[in-house]
Parts: sequence; structure tokens; C-alpha cells
Amino acid sequence: MPTGVALRDARQQLFAAAERVLLRDGANALTSRSVTAEAGCAKGVLHRHFADFDAFLTELVLDRVEMIEREGEALRGSAGSGEITDRVTDALTELFGSVAVAIVGLVTARDALRARLREATGGTGVPLLTQAAAALAAYLTAERELGRLAPDSDVDTLALTLIGSGHLLFAGRDGGPPPRAEVERVVAGALGGAVRRPA
Repeated sequence: MPTGVALRDARQQLFAAAERVLLRDGANALTSRSVTAEAGCAKGVLHRHFADFDAFLTELVLDRVEMIEREGEALRGSAGSGEITDRVTDALTELFGSVAVAIVGLVTARDALRARLREATGGTGVPLLTQAAAALAAYLTAERELGRLAPDSDVDTLALTLIGSGHLLFAGRDGGPPPRAEVERVVAGALGGAVRRPA
């Protein structure tokens, strides 16, 4: 491998390379060597920026968590506009239509990584999915406060149901993501009578 290749924003380039390896070859193929080969740089570049490979993977997932939190803020800001079912369908498609499903598989497969992530986020559950559920619950809470969801709606349970259902819909599909109509049907079923129609 070339040893003199200068990388601009090496961290982001290494993250992007890791995501490509994950999507193409799966979690078992993800090694420091496969990442640096994909990025076109020497293996030492990764170790100059990260203490070890688990530290690299932790930062990769945390980078994705930050992205989900930013997208969650935008979703919450959209409360009161559009159809709730459409907004949630879009959010699940954005989340699971990306590399998130592969990253969830990676987190599930690596105990040390999961432990580091829980320590870093102070959370429980599966990192990434936990933050996605919190973002969705915040959006649903905003809609409930605006009167567009029934006042007795259990937004935390709804968010967990939607994230779990969304993950099952998108995971393990070789032929691409599910049709939007299928995602929309599941979202509408999960939200049920909680959505209030304007008089």
C-alpha cells in the first residue's frame, strides 16, 4: 500500500472507507487492514488517529449517532407540518436506508465495542437504535403537544415499536430497501388511532 498518501480529513475518509467495506463485505470483513486498503492509505494512518481498532469503531459509531441526533432535531422542528405518517416513514427510510443497519450488526457482533459505546453515551440498549428511538420519541412528543397525536399516546412505546419494526423491514434484504408503501403501511399500523385528523 502507498505510504506517502496525504489524507485530508483522515478521520472522515477512514469512516467512509469503513462504511463501504461494511456495506459491501459485512461486519466480519471489517479490519484495520481492510479499512486502510479501502481508503488507499498505509495502515499506520489509522493508528495515528486512533488508539486501536476498537477505538476507531467506537468513533465511527459515535459519528453516526451525532448524525442521527442532528436529523432528529430537524425532524422535531418539522412537527406541526405535513402528515405524521409521512414524516415517520421518511425518518425510518433515511435511518435504515443508510449504513445504519450494517452498523447495528457490527455493534451487536462486538461485545467490546458495545461496552465502549455504552460507556461513551451513558446509555443502555443497542447504541444507534437507542438514539434513533429517542429522536423519534421527541418528534412524537412535539406532535402530541400540538394536538396532532392523542393526549394519552405513549410516545416512548410508539418510538420503540417503530424503530424495531423499521429495523426488521430493512435488515437482511439483498434486493434493496423495501417499497415505501410497505414502510408506510407498517408506520400507519403502529401509530394506529393515535394520529388525530383535523376537524
